[in-house]
Amino acid sequence: MPLSMSRTAREVLNELRWREPPRLADAVLWYRDRQQAGGYRVIRGTEILDLESRYFQIAKGRLPYYKIERIECAGEIVFDRSRRSG
Repeated sequence: MPLSMSRTAREVLNELRWREPPRLADAVLWYRDRQQAGGYRVIRGTEILDLESRYFQIAKGRLPYYKIERIECAGEIVFDRSRRSG
């Protein structure tokens, strides 16, 4: 899956979820969180319960997509907010 700078984090997660075979469980997200040391927390794809239109659901609550900085899947960067164009 090539890194596409124009896709949103939601689009990337949905592709991982519905692609055959599904790969969402293999994803690792770097999520901006001021309360964590370093300013980020890591969320595993296995923690994601649902993908909504503006938020994604984990056991601890609903989180907005705009705070996702990077998504890796099987060691490959598939979304990187700092490299997005537009």
